[in-house]
Amino acid sequence: MKKIIFGIFAHPDDEAFGPVGTLIQEARAGTDLHLIMLTAGEAGTNPDNVPDLGSVRLEEWKKAGALIGAKSMEFLGYEDGKLNNGSMIEIGKRLADYMRTVLEDAPADVTVECISLDLNGYTGHIDHIVAARATCYAFYTLKAADSRLSRIRLACLPAELLPSENTDWIYMESGRLPNEVDEIVDARDLHGDIIKVMQVHRSQRGDYEFTLRLKGEDLGRDYFIVKS
Repeated sequence: MKKIIFGIFAHPDDEAFGPVGTLIQEARAGTDLHLIMLTAGEAGTNPDNVPDLGSVRLEEWKKAGALIGAKSMEFLGYEDGKLNNGSMIEIGKRLADYMRTVLEDAPADVTVECISLDLNGYTGHIDHIVAARATCYAFYTLKAADSRLSRIRLACLPAELLPSENTDWIYMESGRLPNEVDEIVDARDLHGDIIKVMQVHRSQRGDYEFTLRLKGEDLGRDYFIVKS
């Protein structure tokens, strides 16, 4: 059965340092993967002191999307680090409109899913929280009239990787307990491809190193909270 997935994230590296193994696996299985990015990530770290970090990060994102196998990529143009309740409502409506347009010509028996990060923000970032909640808003808005929408998968960190809270930057909750995790996707066989996608985000190499240290041998095993 044909599947369509909307991968919705706040920053141009969220797909790579989050559930990238699952995204690659799905694309290679024939899923139509549509990646949607809310901001250009212009407020991220800038180790090379480039004058326009947002443009650099969007180019990195486009290269990452090509490696992942995305069918389309859509940038919504919001300001990094400035998302809030008001923008969440607006983003949710824009996502619903975009998804509705994509689905207009999709077959009646297609399965439609969304993938985003945990509602707790994954790392605690407010932009991540807005992206996840706007994704839920769009999904349930469309699901009320379109039974093809099947589920949302929210990528989370398990307690075994993050057993306690982290306040090195912002407040990052401890990982999800086993009874909170609904699905585990094992894409560790794609380790080399995952590394290539992550390395494309060279401007955020500090986060790349953090992700490698955090996930270690678990890189490629993705944990999800599933909502339907």
